Amino acid sequence: MRTARLRSVHPVLWAGWAALAAGAVLCVIGWYGVSGERFAERQLPYLASCTVPGAALIVAGAVLLAHGRDASAMARVEELYGLLVTAGSAEDGEPGPVATAPVAVSGDLLMVPGGTLYHRADCPLVAGKPEAVPADSRVLASGDLGPCPICEPDAGDDPAAGPDDRSPR
Repeated sequence: MRTARLRSVHPVLWAGWAALAAGAVLCVIGWYGVSGERFAERQLPYLASCTVPGAALIVAGAVLLAHGRDASAMARVEELYGLLVTAGSAEDGEPGPVATAPVAVSGDLLMVPGGTLYHRADCPLVAGKPEAVPADSRVLASGDLGPCPICEPDAGDDPAAGPDDRSPR
């Protein structure tokens, strides 16, 4: 799958490099011809036949190279996306979408002093951070802290909170 897409990109890159080289050669020939002529009316044929087409080929080569690299990058992204999608469940024997697991399942709630969110203890945003402290049930009840959108804790998850301290959410 990968080689078929990337092989189709290579001719565009080769064409871009060839156009750049041909344009550079034409510009050098045009410059050499113009530099050998004293009068402007004798320089115009070199400009018209070599320098202007050479500059156009340089621009075309740059466009082809940019397009070829974009196509190559898009082919790689599509290949990675295909691998991601097919890496899903192998239970059926058929490739499927990737199963999503919950980010955090701990019932302990933590907060970072000065923060605006409370998190589950195994939330990737606070896991392993020494400044994370257990969330106080009074702060949770006051509504000063909101739930983390990543681990989606519920204020009632905290086992340290008593039955009177749990707020309905």
